[in-house]
This record gives sequence, C-alpha cells and structure tokens, in this order.
Amino acid sequence: MSDAAAPAPKKKGGKMKVIVMAVGAILLVGGGVAGGMVAAGMGLGGAHAGPKVDPNAPKLVVRAGQSEDPTTAFKAVGSFKPDPRLYKASYYTMEQPFTSNLRDTDGIAQISLGVSTFYDAKVLDNFKDNEMPIRSAVLETLADQDAFALGTPEGKTALQGKLRDAMNKVLVQKTGYGGIDDVYFTNFIIQ
Repeated sequence: MSDAAAPAPKKKGGKMKVIVMAVGAILLVGGGVAGGMVAAGMGLGGAHAGPKVDPNAPKLVVRAGQSEDPTTAFKAVGSFKPDPRLYKASYYTMEQPFTSNLRDTDGIAQISLGVSTFYDAKVLDNFKDNEMPIRSAVLETLADQDAFALGTPEGKTALQGKLRDAMNKVLVQKTGYGGIDDVYFTNFIIQ
C-alpha cells in the first residue's frame, strides 16, 4: 500500500481551542462584573446586603430604663414617628419671635417657637448652626398663611406641621439630615 492513498490525519486541537477561549472569556467577564460590584459597594450579595448606615447620622435617644433598640438609626423625616414612651425628647426654644404679614390681609402674626427632637444632640446642634436659614423658611411659611385659618385650632395645628416640614427641609439641604419631630408655639398673636 502506498502512503499517498491514506487520508491525512485530522487536527483535534481546533475545537478544544474554541472551548477554552469561550470559557476564559466567560470567566474574564464574570470576574469583571464581580469586581465592579465590589468596587461599587454592592458586594457579592447584591440585594441581600443591608442598607449602609451613615456613622455621622443622628441616633434616637433611648429613654432611661428602656433596652437599647436596634431602630435607633436615623430614619427619613416623616417616615417614622418615634414612640415617646421609648425615646427621650430634647427641646429647644428659639429666642427671637417671628413677626410676619399674613397672606391677602392687613393682619400680622407674631409667634414664638420651640422645637423637639427624639434624636441626639446632633440635630439641635445642626438646628442652632443653621438658625438663620431656618428663620427665613419660617417667615416664608408664616407669610403664606391665611389669618382666618390661623384663628382656628385646626389652622394652628396645620401651621405646626408646615413649619416642621420647612425646618426639616432646610436641615436636610444644609446638613443632610432633618430630625425635628414637633414644633410648639410659646407665643401666638394675630392682629
């Protein structure tokens, strides 16, 4: 028999090279995705990782005699109303009264305010540090009120909520956190 008539042997390495390259590409892409998730702070757990807690955020102040509560981390304003039986409130009275014209009348309102928070001293420190823009927001809110509505208990309660929201909005803009839970009138005159 002659060697010329025998078929040439087939190369077996062609398919193996393609498989090895495909597996290598998958591993490379998967490693890049995992590295990107770790770098972005999502970890490999993805949605299972708990929310990041800012160590500088205000913490709820637990009342004496109550056990430490895991919910003391800061929660967004309006999303959580602390139980006053479990948490201790801190109060601050603003020294200067507010005097403002009222909307669509010749009347004026003069009010004095106090605030409370169930969070630690960071909230009241931030409040004091930003009292000027907070005063401005209070005056803007007060000037937008109707004299007749302020003469009713419901109107005064609604004004307290609007003032709390205005103060917290300023605090969030300036410090990243609100934390004012209630606003109190220490003096209230409408003329």
